[in-house]
Amino acid sequence: MNIKSLFQTEFPNLNFLKRGKVRDIYDLGDNLLIVSTDRISAYDVIMEQGIPLKGFILTKISEFWFNLTKDIVENHLVSTNVNDYPEICFQYSELLKNRSMLVKKTKVIPIECVVRGFISGSAWSDYLKTGEVCGIKLSTGMKESQKLEQPIFTPATKEELGKHDENISEEKASELVGKEVINEIKELSIKIYKRAYEYALNKGIIIADTKMEFGIIDNKIILIDELLTPDSSRFWDLKKYQVGKSQESFDKQFLRDYLNSINFNRQPPAPDLPEEIIINTSKKYQQALEILTGKSIYEYLS
Repeated sequence: MNIKSLFQTEFPNLNFLKRGKVRDIYDLGDNLLIVSTDRISAYDVIMEQGIPLKGFILTKISEFWFNLTKDIVENHLVSTNVNDYPEICFQYSELLKNRSMLVKKTKVIPIECVVRGFISGSAWSDYLKTGEVCGIKLSTGMKESQKLEQPIFTPATKEELGKHDENISEEKASELVGKEVINEIKELSIKIYKRAYEYALNKGIIIADTKMEFGIIDNKIILIDELLTPDSSRFWDLKKYQVGKSQESFDKQFLRDYLNSINFNRQPPAPDLPEEIIINTSKKYQQALEILTGKSIYEYLS
């Protein structure tokens, strides 16, 4: 199956709203059309090359998790079937198929809801400096990639494209959007993480951490954006997990590791990615989808 990567959409007859790091969003009135391209970002910098199949994988994994967690909280997904979209979208069906979602329009809560079950990444760096993560004091003597006693909620600011999201304390997040809102999205985020963690563990994947977003519609908080994808989560191989080091993963950590190896300064412009890095990143995303859902991306696309 020869599938061409999609780096950016141009749908002149649709009302373009905005372009994120990965997704192109169109305004369809009461709903939004979210198109997952094959763009990839690392350290908030968009790479110049796309990752084949990535947009399909993000859409299918998000849809899978939205269905698995909808009893915990309502989500924004209306349909991923192009036939259910407004008729004006049909002219773009070939590009929209399997990589787009029709979703409810909400008022976005401008907080990245990060849940960590293990200490890794920026949390590990912060812990080494302060013994804390987002103002939460952790046990002394912890090792990299160690499991936390309980998952912790470590919010971050949701910045505009080109700016870095910033880890903040729960208190700071409450100042930004209100304590009641933070209490509710914290509880929901941890419930979703625990459900997904147990499911994935039985499939051989450790979900070390993840981030979610919520919005408000009809005075009700619902889950929006993507959910538990290799872009928004750390997926570790259970069989190869070892405390005290970074882990082999099925996510974009592979790309981050390459960028660190060439001393990328984490500022635009992005470096050209070798073909090997592009292909292996795609393979890791494909593995995540297949392990979690039991179907390969090609089965979804057939």
